[in-house]
Amino acid sequence: MSNFAPTFANFTIPKWFDSQLLVGMLRGIEKEGLRVRPDGYLAQTPHPEKLGSKLTHPFITTDYSESLLELITEPKASPKETLNMLRQLHVLVYKGLPEDELMWPLSMPCMLSSDDADIPLADYGSSNTGKLKTLYRSGLGIRYGRRMQTIAGLHYNLSFGDTLFAAWQTHLTAKQQAQTEQTLSDFKNAKYLGLIRNFKRLTSLVLYLLGASPSVCPCFLAGREHDLELLNDATYYKPAATSLRMGKLGYTNSVQEQLDIRYNNLPEYVAGLRRAIQTPHESFQKLGLNDESGNPIQINDHILQIENEYYSPIRPKQIAASGETPTEALERRGIAYVEFRAIDLDPYSDVGIRLSSSCFLEVMALYCLLNDSPDLLPVEEEELAINLERVVNEGRVDGLHILNNGVEQPLEGWMLDHLSNMQPLAAMLDAHYGGNDYRAAVALMQGKAGHSESTISAQVNADSERLGSLWQLGFTLAQQHRDTLLQQTLSPNTQAKYEVLVEKSILQQAELEAAETENFMDFLQQYR
Repeated sequence: MSNFAPTFANFTIPKWFDSQLLVGMLRGIEKEGLRVRPDGYLAQTPHPEKLGSKLTHPFITTDYSESLLELITEPKASPKETLNMLRQLHVLVYKGLPEDELMWPLSMPCMLSSDDADIPLADYGSSNTGKLKTLYRSGLGIRYGRRMQTIAGLHYNLSFGDTLFAAWQTHLTAKQQAQTEQTLSDFKNAKYLGLIRNFKRLTSLVLYLLGASPSVCPCFLAGREHDLELLNDATYYKPAATSLRMGKLGYTNSVQEQLDIRYNNLPEYVAGLRRAIQTPHESFQKLGLNDESGNPIQINDHILQIENEYYSPIRPKQIAASGETPTEALERRGIAYVEFRAIDLDPYSDVGIRLSSSCFLEVMALYCLLNDSPDLLPVEEEELAINLERVVNEGRVDGLHILNNGVEQPLEGWMLDHLSNMQPLAAMLDAHYGGNDYRAAVALMQGKAGHSESTISAQVNADSERLGSLWQLGFTLAQQHRDTLLQQTLSPNTQAKYEVLVEKSILQQAELEAAETENFMDFLQQYR
């Protein structure tokens, strides 16, 4: 039996904590979505001009491919405000898209060509900064294949106010009857990393409740070994899968499995990431740095080209200044917020996530923050990886067991125990924000934990079977969402604000390109 320190044992809300300490809590969303043609194939058109410059627009950009939109909200004071801004961005996108193009509502793509070259890399223009962004994507393509980079997801970013951390630190100092030498920033870093470790311990819960990728279109599997079954002529699936996106078919790769990047303290995390960026990898060395014509094809031949290449279900984040890397920002100013990344697009929501899911993630984040969080070491990481694979592939199997401190335990009971523990925190969040959205969200998740047929993944399979294919489901929902969004209007002030941002972003890119004096190869050499 493994001997991990106990976590989440008999959780009760700490006496020093009350709902007033939730002041200053902020959240934001980054949501990806493929642009597709009316026939369902990936759009080959450039990023629409009406949406501004994807290099410099603060809210509307692209991720890997020119066709993979990424919409980013500002940090907001409530989940409803965040979803409202996300919906505004979707309305703007649909007003700016070429006629008949749609935003694909599923995390897994459909109707991809067999030729990787038909998945266009995002083009950020002629500035060195823009060229570096495109080169990074080129590197991802040659390393892992472009098809993997068409998978879309949603990131939920969350921060708590300094009042919470200051009250917590004061309480601990008084309890120990000694003055702590730890700065508030160091204290916050330690507590955010504790949240991250606990979230990793509960990732299987998120995949079961919010997973929405139990199936894929045949095009995604072309040339790959797999053990999926045919649901119908045009859909492969696993009958009880939850989130294939988060398993071996999705955002994982064997190279990164051995990295051992730890979240026990910030210097250790930063050092682990930097080690991966500075360590050459044999298979990437074989690909070469340049093509036959001498044009660069990857930033470097190391395990990671840059920090963002590390696929983790959750990340500590700090806003990077111009010219600053993510690890430099973390090292200099500490953790500003946490990025939850293990979230599939909800195809039944016109913006990819429902209010109930937002509220649940926030309750869970608070639960992870306030619980004890011992160091997370490789032996426990291995157990969590086993659990994740089980829930990815068989999460809705009746009587499925997961490992908990080396002991097999029924998944359903494990989930219900945690959700029951979260109820008082949901009540506190409702007391702070008003209404009962948080309690309703936890109650909804308790229903799903006890009834697997009510999960999103079960619904996706049932509707794919009813409509004839996963593609038909995606296409039907995409049309419905477009029609819903285009019926909505923005206020004249809001519309004007976004129009100014479009013009400003185009000017900013032009200024960057006009001011460029350094040759890109010299710039790249210095960057390397």
